[in-house]
Order: sequence, then C-alpha cells, then structure tokens
Amino acid sequence: MPLGGERGAVQNPLIRYAVEAGWTYLPPDEALRLRRGETGIVLHEVLIRQLQRLNPGVVDDAVKAEEVAGRLTRVMPSIEGNLQAWEWLKGLKTVFVEAERREKNLRLLDTERPEVNTFHITDEFRFTNGRFRIRADVVLLVNGIPVVVVETKAATKEEGITEAWDQIRRYHEEGPELMALAQLFALTHLVQFFYGPTWNLSRKALLNWRDEAAGDFETLVKTFVAPSRLLSVLRDYILFVRKDGELSKAVLRPHQMRAVEKVLARCQDLKKRRGLVWHTQGSGKTYTMLTVAKRLLEDPHFQNPTVLLVVDRNELQQQLFQNLEAVGFGHVHEAKSKRHLRQLLKNDTRGLIVTMIHKFDDADANLNTRSNIFVLVDEAHRSTGGIWATT
Repeated sequence: MPLGGERGAVQNPLIRYAVEAGWTYLPPDEALRLRRGETGIVLHEVLIRQLQRLNPGVVDDAVKAEEVAGRLTRVMPSIEGNLQAWEWLKGLKTVFVEAERREKNLRLLDTERPEVNTFHITDEFRFTNGRFRIRADVVLLVNGIPVVVVETKAATKEEGITEAWDQIRRYHEEGPELMALAQLFALTHLVQFFYGPTWNLSRKALLNWRDEAAGDFETLVKTFVAPSRLLSVLRDYILFVRKDGELSKAVLRPHQMRAVEKVLARCQDLKKRRGLVWHTQGSGKTYTMLTVAKRLLEDPHFQNPTVLLVVDRNELQQQLFQNLEAVGFGHVHEAKSKRHLRQLLKNDTRGLIVTMIHKFDDADANLNTRSNIFVLVDEAHRSTGGIWATT
C-alpha cells in the first residue's frame, strides 16, 4: 500500500488526531484573522480573553490585557527572549495592580485546570517580519500563544526528518519572532516522530518520541499533544542553563520525566522512606535530580521543605553547585564541613543544601526530625550502603 503524500498521509491525520485529543482546529484563514495578519504571532482575541479569565483582580479590563499582550509579543527574537516568554508561561512575570499598589504574578496558563485553557491547532501558518516569510506546517497554540511548531514530511522521503530539521533551523534564522514564543518543535514523516526544545539546534537535542510511546502514528501524536501532558512539559520539563555567560536550553527526555513523577509520588507516600532511580551513563541524571529538587521546593504540598543533594566526590559537588546556579536556583547552601552540615540541619534550614556524603560522618541522630526533609543522592551505588549511609 502506498504511504501517500505529506498533506494527505501525515499533516491532515496529525491534525485530526490532535482534535480527537482535545485541540480545536482553526483553518488558516481564521487563524490569520485572529492573528491580525501575517505579521501577527498570537491569536489576539483569544489571548486577551484568556488573560482576563485567568487573572481576575489582576487583569480586569482589555486595556491591561492589551498591555500584557504587547509585552509578551515584543520579547527579543533570540534565546534570551525565549527565556522571557517561558517565564511568562510559568507565571513568573508580574504586573502592577493599581488597586493594591503592588506587583502580582500573572498567569498565562492554568496547569492545574487544563479545561480552562484554550487549545488551538492550525496549519499553513504564514508569518513575515518584513524581511523574510516562512510557512510552518502546523502550529499548536495554548491560550492564543504558539508553543509548538511542527514540520511534517512525506514518509516516502528518505531524508524527510533531515529536511524538516533544516526548516526548523531556517525558521530560527528567518522568523525568530515566532520562535521566540514557541517552546518546542516536532518533526515527523509518519514513520518517525522527533521533538526538541526551540533555540537548541544541536542534533543531540533531537529526541525520539517513539522511545516513550511505541505504537502507530495515531498513538505517537495523541500522546505527544495530550493537553495535560503538554502543559506539564511547558511548566516543569524545560530547563534554561546559563554557563560562562552563555544561555542554552534543554527539554527532559521521556525517561527523565517519568523518573521525576515517580520520585515526587514516592515523596508524597508517607509509608515509604526511600527509592532508587537507575540511569545509565549519559542519560541525564543530573537534570533529573535538579528537576526533582525544583519541583519539591516549588510545590506547596511539600510545605517549604529542605532538600539535600548528596554527592560522593568533590568535583561532583563543585559541578552540581555550578549547575544549580546555572538553572536559576535561588540561594543554595553548600555544606563546607561536617560541622557546617550539622549546623544547617540543626538550625532547621529550608531550601537546598549541597553536600558530600562523608560529611554525614559523626552526625548526631535526630538532628532534625521534620518530615519534609528530602535527600537526593547522586551515584547512590557507591557509598550509601556503607558507614556514611544517609538512609
């Protein structure tokens, strides 16, 4: 049986499966109208309406909503602007509320109640910045904001994924204004389905979604675009890392996301005290640990906990500490000695503590018996079963 062409066999089914998964299809002309022309990036009316709906008492009128929309769409067309857009989506940006005379955080997404968000999918997304014109095959928009750009190719093309990848690279060069808001991209030619973070054009950043959702094309699409899952990825599984002044971006792989969720579930289970996550070398265990730590510290369920990151070698402690600063952790405590570690725990220090395993030597029992202290151990097989065991 012939596999068919790009539009009939890949692009149209992808849209149909997304609609069945909970997205609303917008024909190109309707999307263009809502964008107010080819220079528009967001579905303007949708964004204005959702800003007011998600932010009662903060954005109560269209004037304030227009101001916020303008700030969002004017972010720099670069990875720095992409970071700002992600901070908007995360709810980290603020607006001044005149009635309360103070800044309040603004929500562009409601990740706790997916049903109050709007999910639109459109195709043949034509965009121009006055210098270049691009046409993305498929774009997914949440609350009017483009978050995923998808390139499709016919399955008959042997180099289809490479061609789609080259187009994504070109969009960054010729349409950076659009890519500044989009957080993820996906590439598919029916047989394969890859995804990755925008603004990371290394081939190593291209991840195979089939590794997570083995199955036919319908399964691949529906599991990837599932609204609640996509919201979770946007909120929790994108990392911006700044090292030596240079900003880079990553998205966690499926096995890392799964590990994070299982660790958090275990942390909420009062009947269990320990757990083991097995990662092979090079599979991203550091980013998994950092994401778990961030989730523990950010989730109000854990009530302002203490999180200890434990390593067994000095170079790992320095590397981990640098990574923490790079991914935007606030104040981090680094245990300088055995005595310092005991003091931090005895003083009921909250937040993040980085330490080496041997600094637990001679530690007094019951230094701190609070239930929301979590210990994340790197290279747990090396020494945690010995005399310095933390469990």
